[in-house]
Amino acid sequence: MTADEHLHTEEAIVQGYLAPLAAGAPGAHGLKDDCATIAPAPGCELVLKTDAIAEGVHFLPTDAPQDIGWKALAVNVSDLAAKGARPLGYLMSLAFPLAPTKVWMAAFAAGLGEAQKAFGMHLLGGDTDRRPGPISITPMVIGEVEIGRMVPRAAAKAGDIACVSGTLGDSGLGLALQRDPTLATTWRLAPHEADHLGQRFLRPTPRIGLAPALLKHARASMDLSDGLMKDLGRMCRASGVGAVVDLPALPMSAAFHSVIRIDPDAAAASRFAGDDYEVLSAVAPEFFGAFQAAAATAGIPVTRIGIFTTGLELTLRDAAGSAIDIGPTGWDHF
Repeated sequence: MTADEHLHTEEAIVQGYLAPLAAGAPGAHGLKDDCATIAPAPGCELVLKTDAIAEGVHFLPTDAPQDIGWKALAVNVSDLAAKGARPLGYLMSLAFPLAPTKVWMAAFAAGLGEAQKAFGMHLLGGDTDRRPGPISITPMVIGEVEIGRMVPRAAAKAGDIACVSGTLGDSGLGLALQRDPTLATTWRLAPHEADHLGQRFLRPTPRIGLAPALLKHARASMDLSDGLMKDLGRMCRASGVGAVVDLPALPMSAAFHSVIRIDPDAAAASRFAGDDYEVLSAVAPEFFGAFQAAAATAGIPVTRIGIFTTGLELTLRDAAGSAIDIGPTGWDHF
């Protein structure tokens, strides 16, 4: 078989490229069984999440397979991180419109391998098939947390501080650059700035290191995948509260600020576009200082962006404190 030949059997795909990702996980049984086994540590319970990514929706046909592999796992582990859970392993379903090539599978598996090493987990099993439509990758990640300690979405209270990790909006700009690389020149970006934005789209970084601070100090938490205002609205509705967000407080990277000086419309559209994979949290005021300090110790900046309020209204304020139109609130598949 030459390097660019297609793989026409499941056995060739699974045992040739995926089974090595299960090495070191006894419950995976070398991917030679129909099921896997896993047990949490004593006193812990499992935390489960599945989030599919599809070509043309979450990644582009031109994206490198290594980056696709990384992103497929990272976007799921981001949810575990926001719950304060420690990653254990994952199952994965792969659906191809055509049989994949040896080159594509090797690169894809390499990206998965990088990701699972970084996140401390292994492939445990899954499925492969062919079906019409774009490539679809569906991991189901498994984590663990002490019984009753998972940080929920629906527990924010009026008066809690709303805060986010990292910076917002970079991934949306990174996607624009993937679609049109000439924008780097239009936006007058330095090479390292363009690379930063591109990597935020291609290789999001789950905030696993934030878990101890979340477990100790946060009342509610969720990852930001569909855009700040959309996901904040979800937290508010689940918790029965509202929120006021100060636009000038939103944390932005140096690269984002470079774009906003040249193309404020593109930057504004990106700010709430989604794919940030940062963590949104509700923290009682008396614990916010300790939470911020613990996050900083883990190397993760956390920024106060507003406050949760009574009622269900979601308000965005400008620098003068006046309410402004939120506009499109983020990504929705439907």
